[in-house]
Order: sequence, then C-alpha cells, then structure tokens
Amino acid sequence: MPIRTRRGRSGAYRALWEWPLHSPARLVLVVAVLALLVAGVTALSGWLTPRSATTGGALGPVPEAPTVTAVPPAPVPPPELTPTTLPLSAAPQAALGVAQRWTAAWVDHPAGTTAAQWSERLRPYTTDEYLPSLADVDPANVPGSRVTGPPRAVEVRPDSVRVEVPTDGVTLQLLLVQVSSGDWRVSGYDRAG
Repeated sequence: MPIRTRRGRSGAYRALWEWPLHSPARLVLVVAVLALLVAGVTALSGWLTPRSATTGGALGPVPEAPTVTAVPPAPVPPPELTPTTLPLSAAPQAALGVAQRWTAAWVDHPAGTTAAQWSERLRPYTTDEYLPSLADVDPANVPGSRVTGPPRAVEVRPDSVRVEVPTDGVTLQLLLVQVSSGDWRVSGYDRAG
C-alpha cells in the first residue's frame, strides 16, 4: 500500500481546502470573504450594465405613447374544413388502370421469387415513399395468384382514390395518390373489410 505524503500537487490542493476546516474562526472568515466577493461582483455588474432610456436618467422620464382606442373588427370565423368527396363515377380511368396493373404485379410471385424481384415489379406503380415498405414483404406470404375482377372505386377525392381489386385470395383495397398531373401511384394497400 503506498504511503501518502503531503507533497506534490494533490498535497497543495488538500492543504488549501483543509485550511478553513482547522478552526471555526477560519471557516467563518472564509465564508464572510466569499459573501463579500459575491456581493461585490453583483454590485459591480449592476453598475457596469447600461441603463435603458425607459428607467429615466439624465434626460428625464420618457413620456408614454398615447393609446388609441379603436373598436377592433369582428373576428371572421375560418371557413369550415370539410374533405371534398367526389362521386364514384368521377374516378379517373388512369388511377383504375394503375390499380389493375399494380394488383397484377402484386399477385405475380412464382416460386423462387425474391422480395427484391417482387418489389421491383411494383416500382412503376408505387410511390417512392411506400416502396421501402414493400421491400420487406416475403412474396411467398402473398395470398392470391391472379386478379379475378375489374378494379372498383370506393372513395374518390380530388388527388386520391381508394380502389378495391378482387384476387383469388383476398380483395385488396388500394390507396392511389396523384403524384403529378395524370400520374397515379399506389401509396398503401390493405385487405378490404
């Protein structure tokens, strides 16, 4: 076990913090000096900070700006935000065509098809944001092997359409969004409920 000496840097530091603890009088003296230092720094910082014109000074008080009492106009309520739903007959044929082609690519998964190959077939009909979600799907788990009917719009909005497409395994409900004028892409799908 090493022998501790009062030499070296640690010994000097120890001597500094131990000095006030040798007697109560030293401790009171150190606390009083620290209190005076804190009070002096606080007073000095208050004296050195510039005074604002509103508190008065050599120029005298600044008069307050006159207050004008005008009647504010009555608040106009914001317009009611209601989603615009169009009739089902307004479903764009381009969107229905993309739904048909996407579903045909979705059910096309012969044995040995990898997830990358399968999602690559869906790429032309899928939004860039949704494509990474499809890359994790195992094509062997996709129910259905062929489309059994035409796509049918179930909800039409100005820039989105929900379409149901039947397959021999499940009926899919696709959400298609218009990414540019006339360019519709699938941005999500689920089983129709």
